[in-house]
Amino acid sequence: MIVQKLKDFRITPENSYYGTGKRKEAVARVWLLRDQPGKFIVRSDKTKKEYELKDYVRRETLFNKVMYPFKLTGQEGKFGIYATVRGGGVSAQAEAIMYGVAKALVSYNPELRPTLKKAGLLTRDARKKERKKYGQMGARAKYRWSKR
Repeated sequence: MIVQKLKDFRITPENSYYGTGKRKEAVARVWLLRDQPGKFIVRSDKTKKEYELKDYVRRETLFNKVMYPFKLTGQEGKFGIYATVRGGGVSAQAEAIMYGVAKALVSYNPELRPTLKKAGLLTRDARKKERKKYGQMGARAKYRWSKR
């Protein structure tokens, strides 16, 4: 379901907090909106359209993962999310949004940092896809070896 654009609403430093999240190839730019609580909008770079977060991630587990920093810090219902995502798959994008939300919460209130740090939400997950090597089927899988 495509969401209406925020025509009458401007994102400014006075009414929002910003954080960037990355995971695998996905990059999410996240703004926490103080004036729009409960509004969760994702703008996909691929389709150039805005979606409701729940409709975009499609899975309840991924939606809960995005909302986890709010639940952990007790900030649920206080902010809305506006995020732009590019690269990667839906799962990696959801995790990137989660990291972006955690960073934006720290910019909102630096006292939340120890709580988020202890939960591992401020540590970037640096794991990426391993590259395919020449002379092999994949990154680790090899062709069958025959002596003769």
